[in-house]
Amino acid sequence: MPDRPDYAALTRGQIALLDRINSGGAGLDALNQLVRLAQDVLGGRGAGFAEYSPGHGRIIAASGSCESALGRRVSREDTWLTQGSRTLLAPLTALDDEFAGQVEDGDRHRILVTRCEIGGLIVGSLYVSYGEDDDDPAPEHNTVLELLAANVGHMYGDQAGLPVHGDGPVVAALADGLAIIDRDGIVQLWNPAAEQLTGRSAADVLQRELHLPVPPPGQVLVHRLPSGRWLKVTAGDLPRTPSMRVVTFRDSTDQDRRHEDRDLFVAVTSHELRTPVTVIKGYADTLTNHWESLGEDGRQEAVRVIGARAGELARLVDRLLSATSDDGEVGGSAAGPFDLVEGLRAAAGNLPADLHRRLVLDRLPGELPKAFGDRDSLATILTELATNADRYSAPDTEVELSAAADDTTVTFRVADRGIGVKPEHVERAFERYWQGESADRGRNPGAGLGLYLVRRIVERQQGWVSLRPREGGGTVAEVRLPRA
Repeated sequence: MPDRPDYAALTRGQIALLDRINSGGAGLDALNQLVRLAQDVLGGRGAGFAEYSPGHGRIIAASGSCESALGRRVSREDTWLTQGSRTLLAPLTALDDEFAGQVEDGDRHRILVTRCEIGGLIVGSLYVSYGEDDDDPAPEHNTVLELLAANVGHMYGDQAGLPVHGDGPVVAALADGLAIIDRDGIVQLWNPAAEQLTGRSAADVLQRELHLPVPPPGQVLVHRLPSGRWLKVTAGDLPRTPSMRVVTFRDSTDQDRRHEDRDLFVAVTSHELRTPVTVIKGYADTLTNHWESLGEDGRQEAVRVIGARAGELARLVDRLLSATSDDGEVGGSAAGPFDLVEGLRAAAGNLPADLHRRLVLDRLPGELPKAFGDRDSLATILTELATNADRYSAPDTEVELSAAADDTTVTFRVADRGIGVKPEHVERAFERYWQGESADRGRNPGAGLGLYLVRRIVERQQGWVSLRPREGGGTVAEVRLPRA
């Protein structure tokens, strides 16, 4: 590791990054560019960014020796994030023991880590990893890492200057509504979710006294709005700014929420099941009414289609039942060693004809070390990832399937040439019922369950799944499973 940061590389990288952001490219590709810049400028072996949700984080951008951990869930230690120095040198296990095990020589690595903030709210951490033989970073390294972390905060912040925006991870991390007030109770920030919950716009609320009661820190207050909606309100001091207070509130009208979930599940179920049921009934009626005129070949084809659609119907039922509860188990066979390449080829052969035609298998190797997991689940995983790639890319482009292995994991990737993924959508894409904007939603509408179930199925097998931008445009979905 050099004694000083590479300031020439920092200058070039900052200019390139600003050019990309100013041209409207402040997406996940820009975040990955910043992470690689941190590694190069600070002489690390790897680098990464962990985005935080309540209680945990997840690696959504990484480079070098840390790249294989993309998509990993990591711990979130508020004590070392909010107390003492903003930047510190710590063992790699400060993020997570299992994560450290996925990094080459992870047990001997150290990380230089700093928090990424928006108006005092911590949205994640930026880190650079060093090996056992590397010298300790100098204070200049800390300063440069903090500068790059400030860039991350700008990427996540609203361009109008507000600390958070309605489509970013901070709003999701702090429940629904968010307000920041000063010591006199005057509102300094009012996010879009707060507008929706209370019916009051930011223009009506900012620089005025908060109209909601504010409970003492650590307590919860239930408040009824004139509209009849009930809110659970919590409050706490803004980290390192005791004169400011964060007030969060969420809808606690449980009965309305249960009704909404029920209606949504009924709508999703009817939509998802309609097509296979219609096809099965149509072919069954054809066999019944035209048995003799169909001939042997026609009857065989009808039976084949009925069987294929029945299998699809069974998978849909499993998906929908698995999605009804965040706490329920995802069904599947017992885990064991299996040939990933052979399993992927078999799963690809069972895809619907339109998906199978788009899928390119040329990059699958002849063989790989065996994976450890549920081979039968590959059909569901590949179907969901290929369907997602199909939904967000033009119909005349290819979807590539590839696979590889390293010392600890066996990996496969589904890559498209679609519209790409924004950094603030990387985690939201795995939420139940959430959908991004598709270029052609009518061609393949979907129900927002696919990636949610993929993550649950993969993590049940001690694996992990991630999304990343594809060089040249598009998205790569990567699934890592343990080696047998």
